[in-house]
Amino acid sequence: MAKLGFPFTLGVASGEPSADGVILWTRLAVEPLHGSKPGGMPNQMFSVKWELAEDAEFTRVIQSGTAPAQPDWAHSVHVRVSGLRAWTEYFYRFSVDGHTSPVGRTKTAPGPDSTEPIKVAVVSCQRYEHGFFTVLKHVAEERPDVVFHLGDYVYEYGKPANPQPGRYIRPLEATEECKTLAAYRRRYARYQLDKDLQAAHAAAPWITMPDDHEVRDNYAGLLPGDGSSQSAFLKRRNAAYKAYYEHLPLRVRPVGNNLQFYRWRPYGKVADFLFVDARQYRKGKDMLGAEQQEWLTARLRASTARWKVIAQALFFAPRKFPLEPPSTDAWDGFPDSRANVLAAATGDLVVLSGDVHNAWAGEFGGGVEFVTSSVTSRPPVTDGTAMLALNPHLKFFDGRRGYLVVTAGMSDFTVDYRAVAFVDQPGAPVVTAAGFRVVDSKLQRTDL
Repeated sequence: MAKLGFPFTLGVASGEPSADGVILWTRLAVEPLHGSKPGGMPNQMFSVKWELAEDAEFTRVIQSGTAPAQPDWAHSVHVRVSGLRAWTEYFYRFSVDGHTSPVGRTKTAPGPDSTEPIKVAVVSCQRYEHGFFTVLKHVAEERPDVVFHLGDYVYEYGKPANPQPGRYIRPLEATEECKTLAAYRRRYARYQLDKDLQAAHAAAPWITMPDDHEVRDNYAGLLPGDGSSQSAFLKRRNAAYKAYYEHLPLRVRPVGNNLQFYRWRPYGKVADFLFVDARQYRKGKDMLGAEQQEWLTARLRASTARWKVIAQALFFAPRKFPLEPPSTDAWDGFPDSRANVLAAATGDLVVLSGDVHNAWAGEFGGGVEFVTSSVTSRPPVTDGTAMLALNPHLKFFDGRRGYLVVTAGMSDFTVDYRAVAFVDQPGAPVVTAAGFRVVDSKLQRTDL
């Protein structure tokens, strides 16, 4: 067999940290954008060596092994590492056929009795053709303990016939909309060739929650929203979920027609992070579905953590618009589901959200919400001053792209809004647009 070309073109990643373990990920792809063979790889299994060390030079390797890279899963590798120390930094790498991957940094979650503060970076909405991933470069430089990605990791769109000015900064790999497994795989490869995205994955473990564009704009449950049949859409959704798994460090594979995204990630006594799927189980006016609603309700009621944090894609707090009705593709369109969540929450509830391509901070009965802006996705035209006047419970708006830096401890929960001025070319510096502290379920500015 001929020797492989360099197969680690899409970088490395880790995710889903627990107190004693983490998932390590890579995908072999010698020609990531190959038109017919996934990653340009031979149709055979490869045995990939992995190493985990206490130092970036790998002089203190503490675990190693091999993992299969199967063609049926686009030669992706998911290594479930266990037996690690809680709240500890590690380094990892892969090798195959004489090639060695870049080095990644990861960190386990704290143990159940830990009161150590946690630093989280929160990002959302990274449309490739809308600009450069400079936000992710700055996220990597933050060296957070963990990164939350709250949806729209990729966008399914093809290139429009007449793109609007400023909306097509970087070319995609195809002009057609993604509808097949092959197309979704190539779209992820297009994104993951980006060096800033690779740097952010290599800097810290990620926990991800998809929204709609990983499948199709505004899909809800099994309703495609484009007039196609449910069976055709289910086939498309299955392909999209499989590609999502293949390209991210998830603990679970797709099973049947579903991939379970909702999960609990405890971080010591400081925070219970509850990742909520506001898309896959929708039906009528029910956003979460009975099983997920029961799970979330039970977790909120049982939590003894200082902070109960719901991480999900969509705007949670009520939001009125000057000249149009409230969004039906937000929690405003599912008031009973929102009421059920609030009824179950006890103590300090924080919601982290994305989706809307602008940054917001607000209060609601029983808690607060922090909405991250987009990595690149173009923001809608928004009269922030008018919106804040119409919604006095909303305390902050910023129209630039950016991310959140969350620091949670036993006494404080603070959020800094980071922003960049442009994404149409690389190199934008980052600034802190605002800072907030949560005090008795209210927002207090820290930067004024």
